[in-house]
Amino acid sequence: LAMAATRGLARWPRLVPVARRVSDLFRAIPEIVIALILIFILGGGPVPAVIAIAIHTAGAMGKLFSEVNENVDLKPVEGLASVGANWSQRIWLGVIPQVAPNYLSYGLLRLEVNIRASAILGFVGAGGIGYELRNAMTFGQGKFDQAAAIFLMLFATIVVVDQISGVARNRLTHGERA
Repeated sequence: LAMAATRGLARWPRLVPVARRVSDLFRAIPEIVIALILIFILGGGPVPAVIAIAIHTAGAMGKLFSEVNENVDLKPVEGLASVGANWSQRIWLGVIPQVAPNYLSYGLLRLEVNIRASAILGFVGAGGIGYELRNAMTFGQGKFDQAAAIFLMLFATIVVVDQISGVARNRLTHGERA
């Protein structure tokens, strides 16, 4: 979706506005609304939540990645085109090396957002850790220790993902072993 929505790099430039509007639509509808519609259609469980998160993430990442793609230096792409490289080769060799650190950074940030979203969606009946959290909070006073443990695990998961994100970014951008 990102390459199709990128002005100057899209394989089919006439479809750039369409790809941008699809990305806008996916991004504009909150995960919870998508999940509730899908729960009505597909029934409860984790499948509607996963699809809802995937749709919203596709919109958000499509927008972020297309913005990153539009800021690349086009000289390597033009150089590859001058020696006969096809569109895929120009993107793979001329664009991806420039945008890979940003792709990784935004991808890991979105992973953190999706972890939180999965907990919220589970809380409203889509299954998963949020469902367990809701059960721990609603089935009486004796379950508050379970609820606290679930909150702590969610927090720890987000902290670990953030640390891994920092290490991966440093390795990719600076070649460091942070």
